[in-house]
Amino acid sequence: MFGLLWLIPAIPFASFVVLALLGVRLGKKASAVIGVASIAASTVISALITWKFLTFPPPDHSYTQVLWTWMEVAGFRPQIAFYLDALSVIMTLVVTFVSFLIHLYSAEFMLESEGYSRFFAYMNLFVASMVTLVLADNLLLLYLGWEGVGLCSYLLIGFWYADPVNGLAARKAFIVTRLGDTAMIIGLFLIFRHLGSLDIQELMHRASSQWAVGSALPIAAAALLLGGAVGKSAQLPLQTWLPDAMAGPTPTSALIHAATMVTAGVYLIARTHVLFTLAPPVELTVAIIGTATLLLAGFSALAQWDIKRVLAYSTISQIGYMFLALGVGAWSAAIFHFMTHAFFKALLFLAAGAVIQATHEEHNIFRMGGLRRQLPITFWAFLIAGCSLAGLPLITAGFYSKGLILWETWASPQGGAGFWIAGVAGVLLTSLYIFRVIFLVFFGEAKVPVEKRPGLPIQIPLVALTVLSVIGGFVNLPGWLGDAPFFTRFMHTALPTVVEAHAGTLSEIQSEVWVTLAFLIGMGFAYLFYMRRRQWVDSLAASRVGKTLHRFWFADWGFDWCYDKLFVQPTIWIARINKGDFVDAFYRGIAEINRLLYVALSRSENGRVRWYAAGVAMGTVVFVAIALFL
Repeated sequence: MFGLLWLIPAIPFASFVVLALLGVRLGKKASAVIGVASIAASTVISALITWKFLTFPPPDHSYTQVLWTWMEVAGFRPQIAFYLDALSVIMTLVVTFVSFLIHLYSAEFMLESEGYSRFFAYMNLFVASMVTLVLADNLLLLYLGWEGVGLCSYLLIGFWYADPVNGLAARKAFIVTRLGDTAMIIGLFLIFRHLGSLDIQELMHRASSQWAVGSALPIAAAALLLGGAVGKSAQLPLQTWLPDAMAGPTPTSALIHAATMVTAGVYLIARTHVLFTLAPPVELTVAIIGTATLLLAGFSALAQWDIKRVLAYSTISQIGYMFLALGVGAWSAAIFHFMTHAFFKALLFLAAGAVIQATHEEHNIFRMGGLRRQLPITFWAFLIAGCSLAGLPLITAGFYSKGLILWETWASPQGGAGFWIAGVAGVLLTSLYIFRVIFLVFFGEAKVPVEKRPGLPIQIPLVALTVLSVIGGFVNLPGWLGDAPFFTRFMHTALPTVVEAHAGTLSEIQSEVWVTLAFLIGMGFAYLFYMRRRQWVDSLAASRVGKTLHRFWFADWGFDWCYDKLFVQPTIWIARINKGDFVDAFYRGIAEINRLLYVALSRSENGRVRWYAAGVAMGTVVFVAIALFL
């Protein structure tokens, strides 16, 4: 069964080629069948391999499949090879399954859009690149998948390219993530230069044996890899591209923001965890970045009126929780939250897309209302996903994964009370902004008529993800609630465990009580402000302080303004001054010298044979003189 591993990325790649070459001729129905069926096939194979891995695990709980040697240069022999362990098993299964549901949803959602087959071609290439990334045996192949998802994100965000706004958003995503990618490739050069390998398992073994904890080389390598992770996962300070990525179609938003591209940075850090444990300052930086991001993005989500931008900032905030977990050494907790987040965040985006399509492309949550009766399936899907995001106690998957992160943040030697308090504050913010959306969109007075109700291709993914957003957390029950941490035990075959250092001052159940209290306070404030006392919010927003904060949070804490002043405008100014390009002046000078020489030599061609003969004779004399006297 493990021999079929190569088919998981190969089938979507093949489907992409077929759709790219023949998509226009195939028609919409055939394009949808090929696009959806290819991801379904990868999902089935991934599920079978996962079952095999769980029931009859390979030796050492890992399996490597080598297909061929990619290249061989001076002893450098990277291979096209895939590595399977607990981490890549979970990542592959979640990526393929959630992507399949999004593809099925897209078959109906994108039906009226131009470029139907092109859309599925891009989506298939995206999934193939992401699966290649998570299965790669070496960092070079991982980087190939890494750049593949970056390219596809550009194509998908700018899918409706006739609108200049979409093209600008796509370019912004491409350029900002390139900053992180540049740091990452420099990190790969550094690792290969000093460890002599890009094979992930081999380089981690060499790093642990050759590099001392806290020495310069692991700190530099981990910091450069962190740069790549920050860019791809939209963490501070490179988070600005993600909200603007909402310009793309809703299935694109769900695919990028749920189980695929934005979690690539989380996977990279988890996969190379040995490098980060050898670099404690960088590991602490990961925790600080995650903490700051989850809070700043939570406040920004409170100020948004576009339903998709609220969810975009929510994604940034939730990945901040994953970074916080990685930074304190709670590796398994980060991956657990990755899984549950994939379920409820994909569901939130898909439900939001159904709302937008039903209300004739309305995005403003303040222009909606009363939709729970007209769109009952969408309402329950969004409500359960929102509860899972906020962490509804005991019932939803998000409660268990976020609770595990916060408990291990408290108990971990690298964690502590400060990180824990910030994480609990983030729970309050999350509950406040997501219930704000729920109350404004689905309750109150109806403001927008429903023009289109979702069909089965949209409803089936909504129902499936709704179920997973509830039951997904029961694979890892804490000690105070049955003590069945199946997910954590499975992940410990690939990732280190957390040593509880600060557990004495706060128990796990006490931590969960505080998390529950934060959830209830956030929901209560949302109900009070947006269902009972809307005038309080209006008066607060109209005040001087309220206007300032709203403008600041709405503009992503001024990051775009800052980057525009520091980088964009100076670059444009230099380009205008140097519109002639001083570098080209050197080459234009060479061309001008050649032109002048040509003019001078052309005048010697006057047709007078005696002058030609005299010239030849004089040249001969000069040549002989040089030969004799020099």
